[in-house]
Amino acid sequence: MAELLLEEVSRYSRHLILPEVGLEGQRKLKNSKVLCVGSGGLGSPIAMYLAAAGVGTLGIIDDDIVTETNLQRQIIHSTRNLLRPKVTSAKERIEDINPYIEVIAINRRLDASNALPIFKDYDVIVDGTDNFGIRYLINDACVLLGKPDVYGGVLRVEGQASVFHYQGGACLRCLYSEEPLPGTVPTCTEGGILNVLPGIIGCIQANETIKILLGKGETLSNRLLMFDSWKMKFREITLQKDPLCPVCGTHPVITELKDGSGFCCASGNSPDESAESIEVTEWRHLIETEADKIQIIDVREEYETALGTLPNVENIKVKNIPSGQIVCRKDELSPAKFNVFICTSGVRSQQTVKTLLAAGFEGHIASLRGGINAWRQSYI
Repeated sequence: MAELLLEEVSRYSRHLILPEVGLEGQRKLKNSKVLCVGSGGLGSPIAMYLAAAGVGTLGIIDDDIVTETNLQRQIIHSTRNLLRPKVTSAKERIEDINPYIEVIAINRRLDASNALPIFKDYDVIVDGTDNFGIRYLINDACVLLGKPDVYGGVLRVEGQASVFHYQGGACLRCLYSEEPLPGTVPTCTEGGILNVLPGIIGCIQANETIKILLGKGETLSNRLLMFDSWKMKFREITLQKDPLCPVCGTHPVITELKDGSGFCCASGNSPDESAESIEVTEWRHLIETEADKIQIIDVREEYETALGTLPNVENIKVKNIPSGQIVCRKDELSPAKFNVFICTSGVRSQQTVKTLLAAGFEGHIASLRGGINAWRQSYI
């Protein structure tokens, strides 16, 4: 076990005098490895506090870039990091907080093919995502590897936290066996979020992680903590391990990871690419050569379009049809044109394409892969 440097003894002195931590506990933190999935609203306080606490190796996986709308709550990023990879921005900030720890930045999408190889090297996995598919992927991977999953979720003014699959405790599927269908639960982009809420829930997740690493204290295992920031009230639900759970029950049916409809990147910004999609470079060529044959449909809500749309496409009119209205307004699409759907990051537009295909639309349609973010980044 690596010992503390003299400089670290001074840095962590307030921990060292705590009976709950002490010198032995601080050594445990230094020799621990934690992976934070996502570096957004939840991932920001999680990573920053774990780094300050002295967790020796901190991994961060995210394939998103920093955008202006992130800065309202994702405090690990700053204005000067706009359009840079989030993991790069986060790594720089964390190393500025604590130069004595190792930060592993993984700029890629988490999926069924890489979750197990990545997770196996870490002691604790912390879920800082905002996507149900990835939450279930994290849960299943943690069960298969025997790792604790420190969970957090936020929306509007409410949040929740728990610790799944710790010391034989309940997992996420013991609470909800299946993930909700796409579109049935609003995202932060659609429903909004109070900026301080992820900070509160993320700090709770960091607190739970530290207790697990120290092997002390009472964790949120088998408990779901729910917080209403507007009423300033906490309440708690007792969870029980389900013997019929499909992944951690006595006769599991989930024995390997598979990508589902909701699985995308940690921050929810890379779509399932099974539906039609088009790369930025390919689409730019079409705009330059066949602009008259293209119709652009922005599937964001009206208030989001006020934040701006695609730059450098002034010769093509952009039509706004929110994703939730696409089926009932499909007659507004032109079967004679190439209908390209856009949103901020490509997630909703990809789902919109899949919804239209399922509804029997026969025109030429595709989603701009990576969305407006990817388009803007291509001009840097």
